[in-house]
Order: sequence, then structure tokens, then C-alpha cells
Amino acid sequence: MRHGVKLNHLSRTAAHRKALLSNLACELIAHKRITTTLAKAKALRVYVEPLLTRSKNDSTHNRRIIFSYLQEKEAIKELFGTISEKIASRPGGYTRIIKLGKRMGDNAEVALIELVDFNEIYGQQAEKTEAKKTRRAGGSRKKATAKTAEAATEETAAPAAEEEKSESAE
Repeated sequence: MRHGVKLNHLSRTAAHRKALLSNLACELIAHKRITTTLAKAKALRVYVEPLLTRSKNDSTHNRRIIFSYLQEKEAIKELFGTISEKIASRPGGYTRIIKLGKRMGDNAEVALIELVDFNEIYGQQAEKTEAKKTRRAGGSRKKATAKTAEAATEETAAPAAEEEKSESAE
């Protein structure tokens, strides 16, 4: 039984799993988003998020620790350069997993894993949805629109009345 076992072994030996996750992490850092199976994406998130947290503090010790996981100099340059600048203010949750459906050949669930701060599309949608306000009472909509229409006509009528008064005073 696997009570309390949190690590997904992905049907691989320890060395094969370590190499797989290292390569996936390097590709995620290089391309900012990759498409893989859902199980690999979930395992990759657990693997890469502590590395991203460690990259926020640029020191020789942190660089050596991350190099022991990734074994690729270009990925480390990218990680401590552009990525660490963008995620500096984020307290966690650096990756997002989006399910894409089933793969044609073997019916495996496919997912897109991406770095959250490098997706401009979701950032724009979040800003738009924050501006949107909802109402719970269904019947108050007619009253609210009628009041706003009356207020708008009063606002336009008030300056016109002031102009008439100022012209008659002259």
C-alpha cells in the first residue's frame, strides 16, 4: 500500500526520473511553457518550484545547489537573470497547469505547464475581470438603470440651467 507516499515515481527508476525531471525543468526555464502529460506536469511542479524560490536570492551557494539539480549552465543563467526578476515579488505559485485533453495515440491526459509571470494573456484577463461588478438581487437592475438614467439627465440639465441663468444676468 502507498499510504502517505507523495512522490509519483512515473514508472521509472530513480536515476531515470531524476534525469527526466531535470530535462523538463531546463526546457520549462528555457521556453517558459511546455506541453507534457498531466502526471509529468504535476511531478515537475513539485520539482521546479523550490528551485524557483531559491533563485530569488542570487548567491554562489544557491547557484551551486540549483546546478546540482539542473546540470545546464544556460538554464541557470536564464533562471537567475530574467526569471528571478519577474518572480521576485511573488510569494509562491510560480507555475500553472492547464489540462489540454487526451492525446491521440495512447489517450494519455496532456497538460500545459507554464510560468505564471510570463503569460501576458492571463494577466490581461485578470485585470478585466476585476473591473467587473456583479449584483445578487435580480429585480433591482431595472430600478438601478432607471435611477442612473434620471441622474444622467439631471447632470446634463443642471449645466444648461446654469448657463441660462448666467446669460440672463448679463
